[in-house]
Amino acid sequence: MKIPFVNLRAQYEALKPKIDAAIASVLSRTAYVGGAEVDDFQQWFAGYCGVRHALGVSSGTRAIELALRGLGIGGGDEVIAPSHTFIATASAITAAGARPVLVDALESTGNIDPELIERAITPKTRAIIPVHLYGRPAAMREILDIAARKKVAVVEDAAQAHGARYRGTRAGAMGTAGCFSFYPTKNLGAVGDAGIVTTSEDGLAKKIGLLRDHGRVSKYEHDLVGYTARLDTLQAAVLRVQADVLDEWNARRRQVAQWYQRALPSSIACPKDDPECESVYHVFVVRVPRRDEFRAHLDAQGIATAIHYPVPVHLQPAYRELGYSVGDFPVTERLTREIVSLPMHPFLQEADVQYVAAAAAEFLSRC
Repeated sequence: MKIPFVNLRAQYEALKPKIDAAIASVLSRTAYVGGAEVDDFQQWFAGYCGVRHALGVSSGTRAIELALRGLGIGGGDEVIAPSHTFIATASAITAAGARPVLVDALESTGNIDPELIERAITPKTRAIIPVHLYGRPAAMREILDIAARKKVAVVEDAAQAHGARYRGTRAGAMGTAGCFSFYPTKNLGAVGDAGIVTTSEDGLAKKIGLLRDHGRVSKYEHDLVGYTARLDTLQAAVLRVQADVLDEWNARRRQVAQWYQRALPSSIACPKDDPECESVYHVFVVRVPRRDEFRAHLDAQGIATAIHYPVPVHLQPAYRELGYSVGDFPVTERLTREIVSLPMHPFLQEADVQYVAAAAAEFLSRC
């Protein structure tokens, strides 16, 4: 039996007629840049998140960079972010010209520890970037309170949290801005790289809108030095088709998570649901003893797994200059030694989950 980690083929086949028609429509009109599909998708996404503006951009990383630049953040500024995240969170800060200041994680969720955020704030701090890791919102009540008291912006890294809610509010609608990735494996995925910035601040939206398109106010008039960072029309067309099933597919992910929570042996630490949050389970991450041996055992049974993420940002060679060392973030380092991501996508069946659970139990019985 083979259990893939993700199943993009099944995702495409489920919507093939609509996706093919949407792509054909763009091609037939040769509306490759700035077509009506971009406006349509942006309007839909803004309404879905409950914000006034959604600005399509070329990637999730670029979304964070442009949000920071739109806030006037750059050289000499500091931005607080978790070390337990994909490196893009930090590299977007660097691309904006600011310095990442990293913080350890909460043992219970893997998300950034709010208590440590407050300790990391200095007079140079301009923003906090909480990551809604694995599709579970960070502790936004505490983070927003800190930001308000310290007068700094909150830029949500919601790259894995399309549709997630915290106390009833969608990810991307709680901070000054929200940043999403539409990388193909995301809960809402394009057929290449794409991203979006959400905000209800009119001035910020206007500036990001300029920055993503060379600062253009008319064809050959430019108010700012900007970038080529627009959302492609083809990507917007595909995303708009998949948007109609996002809630349905997120509900399926939550069902898969419940199957795992019931079926996996108790010695495997599963993510626990929080009544304040509605996770969308971008990935299903557990903690196991002898993680690498565990993965090898599952691989031998045809079960694909992954690690999100094996090397924390503070120990990445690319960020040696930040001056962090082994032991600086003990929770994050412990997590990176123990976590493993099990197969998670909307097309898993209960029998698939039972097969994974049985393989896990077999491994643990040998330990």
